[in-house]
Amino acid sequence: MSTGNTTSARVTPLRETWRQLMASARSRAPHLRASLIGLGLAAAVQGLALACLMPLFRALIPVADWQSAWPWLLAMTALMLASTLLRWWAQGFDYCGDMVQNTHELRSALGQQLRRIPLERLQDKRAGEVHATLLGSVDENLSYLLTVAGLMAHALITPLVVALAALYFDWRLGLLLLALFPLLIPLYRWRRPAYGRGLRMLADANARTGADILEYTQGLPVLRAACCTGAKAERLQAGFAHLQAIQTIGQKKGAKPNLILATVMELGILLVVFLGTLLVLQGSLEVAVLAALLVIVVRFAEPLATFVLYAKVIDLIEAALGKIDALLSIAPLPQQAPTGEPAHFEVNFVDVSFAYAGSERPTLRDFSAVLPAHGLTALVGPSGAGKSTVARLLMRHADPQAGRILIGGVNIRSLPPERLNALVSVVFQDVYLFDDSILANIRMARPEASDEEVEAAARAAHCHTFIQRLPEGYRTRVGDIGGRLSGGERQRISIARAILKDAPIVILDEPTAALDTESEVAVQAAIDTLVRERTVIVIAHRLSTIAAADQILVIDDGQVLETGRHAELLARAGRYARMWQAQQRAKDWHVGA
Repeated sequence: MSTGNTTSARVTPLRETWRQLMASARSRAPHLRASLIGLGLAAAVQGLALACLMPLFRALIPVADWQSAWPWLLAMTALMLASTLLRWWAQGFDYCGDMVQNTHELRSALGQQLRRIPLERLQDKRAGEVHATLLGSVDENLSYLLTVAGLMAHALITPLVVALAALYFDWRLGLLLLALFPLLIPLYRWRRPAYGRGLRMLADANARTGADILEYTQGLPVLRAACCTGAKAERLQAGFAHLQAIQTIGQKKGAKPNLILATVMELGILLVVFLGTLLVLQGSLEVAVLAALLVIVVRFAEPLATFVLYAKVIDLIEAALGKIDALLSIAPLPQQAPTGEPAHFEVNFVDVSFAYAGSERPTLRDFSAVLPAHGLTALVGPSGAGKSTVARLLMRHADPQAGRILIGGVNIRSLPPERLNALVSVVFQDVYLFDDSILANIRMARPEASDEEVEAAARAAHCHTFIQRLPEGYRTRVGDIGGRLSGGERQRISIARAILKDAPIVILDEPTAALDTESEVAVQAAIDTLVRERTVIVIAHRLSTIAAADQILVIDDGQVLETGRHAELLARAGRYARMWQAQQRAKDWHVGA
């Protein structure tokens, strides 16, 4: 958790927190600013209302003078009513739907950012942590803001106004009260770094635990098969233990300082009462003024003592803002000025070098290859050779550090992301289907497609027959990650999606590797339909599946070692021939008695 600790060490100044908060409020920032100002004004007006107690008590003690008391009683009532109305108006940010609209806008902005983030960067983040940012951090950002702002204003601004009013009636008590309230600032500044670090560490621990729980839930079938559930789920239990440790440290380190802060404020208030009593006994202070101050002091004893605890929520909001800012600050891949549309769909890699973030060793080194239009090019080689990286760079999950990638002579950096995505269809080995109907999963390739077009794509992918056997046909939900379908069925749904998209370039990432023989035959028939008259790139481990390819690239250590057709490469007796011979020997292997 080094990352979390690093971020925890820095405490953002309040001005920066205010700037981040207004930025996160987006179009609702003026309304939020007005609401916060309104809460401050409501607290100040309430202070003026309470200050009316001193002249009111003067008029009633020791002999009641109702003629003098009525104006102050009416003034206090009017000010209290004005304070209440101001507070209700200020809370309108919550009641009138501004907060809900703001969180919607913020989530929409984060969703748009997810579409722009280089997938290489997004793959560094666990799904549960992104989920925590999109849901938890956005809700923590504003949900409690106005409530806590009102409490803090009531704890600080209201007594400050009363203290200023007290100067008029007795300058000594007024100065003592004014000296007491600024004491909150150094006490708060003393505790805020610790609170900030603790809340950041807790937020990081919660995000990590949330990701662990999501991973545990999705992998439960595997964990059960491996007898690694419950107490044996080491990663999940480690996350729980880490969260418990962070919470324990926070409780132990926070209890004493919180008690100290509360005690200091309560002793300060008692000092005001003690001094007032002494002045009354000396005859230099009216009993009525002291009585009014006692009522006021009792009212503010608890809010003042817990002011710093209210302020902790600022750090909670700040931690949430930090996570949101971190996600929004990831720069999208740079877009070059458009240079035209590809006239054909030949793919050309020119001296491409690429290394993943944090890796010292490049995955591709001066990689050059021409993948002909309307031809099938197979990429073969050992695991980690760079085959999948070639496909990812073509889909622009990341940009190479050197070299160019061209489609039809056009640099893919000059193609808008939507246009590039429209040119490429991908069939992955590990198919991801969404928990929706089969119809929706196929149609997502082309949302405007009719039901008839979706069915035609399913027929071409050889999956119409098994779909018809399902309880609700095309309306059947496939379950989480398509869990209600077999591997071959999921793969054919994925191919139907690619057929419906009708992109001129197709990438096949070992789509039949994990299938049984019957499913492989059905999937291969679907692939034959998909790849007609298209530029096809196949990432293959089983060389028998690509023996008929128009071109085979043998890749190792990020470079092309050999290029040619199957027969040509066998005749050279090089790396490809050795790989072929090794796989042929593996076919003859069997378990002995």
